[in-house]
Amino acid sequence: MIAFFPLLVSALGCSTPKQSSVRFEKHRFLVELATTPDQRARGMMFRQNMDEDKGMLFIFDEEEVQPFWMKNTYIYLDIIWIDRSRKVVFISRNTPPCTEEPYRSINPGKKAMYVLELRGGTADKIGLDVGDELILDIN
Repeated sequence: MIAFFPLLVSALGCSTPKQSSVRFEKHRFLVELATTPDQRARGMMFRQNMDEDKGMLFIFDEEEVQPFWMKNTYIYLDIIWIDRSRKVVFISRNTPPCTEEPYRSINPGKKAMYVLELRGGTADKIGLDVGDELILDIN
């Protein structure tokens, strides 16, 4: 069964996100990279929990306004929009999961090249604010 799993994932058009790390000054996070449309669409759906030092980094092809929603997401998240120069432009803190349709979209109205999702409360815990710089260590 284990040998079959990669074939099943491939056949379904899914791909396992790569992992890398990012940091804000001394606060480092191991992140899954969501770089394909399928990975970005799935995002953190169906996750029941997230460790304090983990997250997901969405990487877009173009810097533009990137609305997000919390469809099928079961945990509170800090959603952090980051521009091309890797500066934080907007933070949605402790964003609650959506429990019913229509799903509310979070639209910061700011252009972003990256969006980072961390466990809810993390931005406050590390003192993250607009203008802070994200340091990428992408493999």
